[in-house]
Amino acid sequence: CAKAFEKECIFKGRTVNLDGHLISYFGDLKTDAAPLNGIVAAMLEAAPHTRAMRDASRGGLATALSELAAASTTGFVFDEETVPVNEAARNACALLGLDPLHVANEGTFIAIVPPEEAEAALAALRAHPLGQNAVRIGQVTDTHPGKVIMRTILGAQRIVTPLSGDLLPRIC
Repeated sequence: CAKAFEKECIFKGRTVNLDGHLISYFGDLKTDAAPLNGIVAAMLEAAPHTRAMRDASRGGLATALSELAAASTTGFVFDEETVPVNEAARNACALLGLDPLHVANEGTFIAIVPPEEAEAALAALRAHPLGQNAVRIGQVTDTHPGKVIMRTILGAQRIVTPLSGDLLPRIC
């Protein structure tokens, strides 16, 4: 079980993307599959007290954060506008009725980093070729234990839930 995090920062690497057969319909989409070992090693060197990491492949960002929150005694709060979403992926999600937060993201991960190591972690991520779009999206909170809250671009708060149903593997 994960233990409680203490006001750490949440980072997300790369942008939300879609790939596979959708590429033929949305020409700007490119695969997001990538090896994470190099970028993770660089970040851990800069932020050795990183509390947790999780890939955002099956179930997307929403599921990854929800699973971390459920396994700990803390919650997470993030801003919708800080999550980078590729424009072609956003358009495809809108057309297909998908939530970009639940779309599988191969080659993407989230990290829970102590505040005092946040800037160093972000600099290390951005210095890596795969981390140029890395951003700080939110923070750990004890206000909503076990829950993930997204502050929307309209100023509302939305409870983010994991993807429901079977998490099917992707063919990259």
